[in-house]
Amino acid sequence: MRIVSAAGAFPKNTYSQEAITVALGRFWNKGLENPELLSRLHSRCGVEQRHLVLPLEVYKQVETWGEANNLWIDAAQELGMTAICRAIAPHGIAPGDLDALYFVSVTGIASPSVDARLVNRMGLSPNIKRVPIFGLGCVAGAAGIARAADYVRAFPDQIAVLLSVELCSLTWRRDDFSLANFISSGLFGDGAAAVVIAGSETKFAGPEIIATRSVFYPGSEDVMGWDISEKGFRIVLSPDVPQVIQDHLRGDVDSFLSDNSLSRNDIASWIIHTGGPKVLQAVEEALELPERALEASWDCLRRVGNLSSASVLVVLEEFLAKRRGAPGTYSLLAAMGPGFCSELVLLRW
Repeated sequence: MRIVSAAGAFPKNTYSQEAITVALGRFWNKGLENPELLSRLHSRCGVEQRHLVLPLEVYKQVETWGEANNLWIDAAQELGMTAICRAIAPHGIAPGDLDALYFVSVTGIASPSVDARLVNRMGLSPNIKRVPIFGLGCVAGAAGIARAADYVRAFPDQIAVLLSVELCSLTWRRDDFSLANFISSGLFGDGAAAVVIAGSETKFAGPEIIATRSVFYPGSEDVMGWDISEKGFRIVLSPDVPQVIQDHLRGDVDSFLSDNSLSRNDIASWIIHTGGPKVLQAVEEALELPERALEASWDCLRRVGNLSSASVLVVLEEFLAKRRGAPGTYSLLAAMGPGFCSELVLLRW
């Protein structure tokens, strides 16, 4: 099982963090008692710019969840198609060659799902196996790779693609003045990413997927997620997230690596989702990582923000393009998300 490629796709609207903060201050002007609070929170998110699916001035025109979700359906198809094409074209893979399509998102819903709509738009095989997954949030990028790896392990002559589309700005709600919403509005961006995973009997090269592990933390449902009502998505984001990482991640990683006759010292690079400054700091401390070990994650956070499930895939794209490991070295790809849970993927270059 090998990761052949990863490719991102982003909306054309790009704004500085400062411009977004000013626009959201106007968006929430009736309920924002302290405008300085929003500015202070956004300045601490580690984000310099983000891509948004709509021009900033248009968000005030989106009045209902239904309108926002329809925008999500249309944009998810466009960005998803672009991401998949960018991932497969350099390797001579045609859309009709794909055997399985895993689609992950937590910022919109559709039935038929986006993957089904792409079958017609892209000329995918009518026999393609589709697996839409909703609700995993930030962990879904790593989980999607793991599930696609399971598939090509069973069908080693086949090719699977994982597609993530997250349009976080379409979940902004003008009636939510919670601290969690102010933080998330400064952290999350819009974008898509696709990853191609090929079985061992195909001709494709790339880092080998050695093993994967899912870890669920019982009793942690209230740490992260959405409260969903007729008004749409309302962010649930506990300040306990970094502490959960501190409490669990080291033991989970050590156990996983030990089962593969490895230790943290054997890992040459760490491909970690861009959860935000406190999350990345918690990962660094929990795993006792050397300085700059998460440089790629910090850089992606600055450039595009937290893309939820697409975050770790964009970091993976950075490694495949500019930071490939020496042959035989190991990388650990990891993400965490609602549940609360973590997903670990061991790679060998």
